Amino acid sequence: MKHHLDFEKPIVELQRKLDDLRAHPEMHSLGISFEEEIRLIERKLHETKRQVFSNLSPWQRVQLARHPKRPYTLDYLRSVFTDFSELHGDRHFADDRAVVGGFARLGGDRVMVLGTQKGRDTKENILRNFGSAHPEGYRKALRLMKLADKFGIPIITLIDTAGAYPGIGAEERHIGEAIAVNLREMMLLEVPTIAAVIGEGGSGGALGIGVADRVLVLENAYYSVISPEGCASILWKDRAAAAKAAAALRITARDLLELGLVDDVVPEPIGGAHTDPAGASVMLQKRLRHHLAEIRTLSVADRQRLRYDKFRAFGRVQEPLTA
Repeated sequence: MKHHLDFEKPIVELQRKLDDLRAHPEMHSLGISFEEEIRLIERKLHETKRQVFSNLSPWQRVQLARHPKRPYTLDYLRSVFTDFSELHGDRHFADDRAVVGGFARLGGDRVMVLGTQKGRDTKENILRNFGSAHPEGYRKALRLMKLADKFGIPIITLIDTAGAYPGIGAEERHIGEAIAVNLREMMLLEVPTIAAVIGEGGSGGALGIGVADRVLVLENAYYSVISPEGCASILWKDRAAAAKAAAALRITARDLLELGLVDDVVPEPIGGAHTDPAGASVMLQKRLRHHLAEIRTLSVADRQRLRYDKFRAFGRVQEPLTA
């Protein structure tokens, strides 16, 4: 069954009309032509898409970021990269399937690519733990990043998670420590690093693989210290206030760029990445290659210094002057 968001309904209805007209070629044999009507609906459909998706609220963009048909990490590994060879395990406890990673090629460049992976159905979501990594997921990610650093291979991470797994087992195996170590060690990597938020970028679970020379975010993705529902339940004592919280948090791509929390916004096809995964892949690959080429012109010392300075500049507060 197809999944449509509330604000997509006018587009869906026009698309259904268009498909119905195109599905009756037998009417041409009776001397009846729908060509003019088809052209009118096509123009109206394009204009409706433009109006709807150029005026999305922050909450609507959050809904797009969570769209069940949106491309996930494994989809981009097949379309943006080539020759992907997956590596498994953290060499300490287990292989967390919520994090996937391995060697690949980006155009002509060898890279280490890793990211968080959600599932498409119940069975896969259980396997992938709904994209929420355990400590061993972050330790696996760090193992792969250190392997890449050893051999001078650039690192690319794809972020799509509501957050790290908060269960008892994760706490027993020190989830906070695993993320903290990743933050420290990613700051010290000598190779070029790029992080791209492709869907949800939730709290420390996202930041655990998100410390990089360049941080990109797709147009309809979001990056936040807390989910809108979590913020609403704390501030307004009501998860139904999630739309209000999404606006207050300023978590959309344009807000993040304006605040200096990301370095680039990757455009998506009109209607969102789920409407044209191939087009979204082309756009993401283009921006990744562009930024990788730029980062490579810097010395190791300059990369580390700029990376450190960028993250240290986050979170500045401007106090009002007192009389």
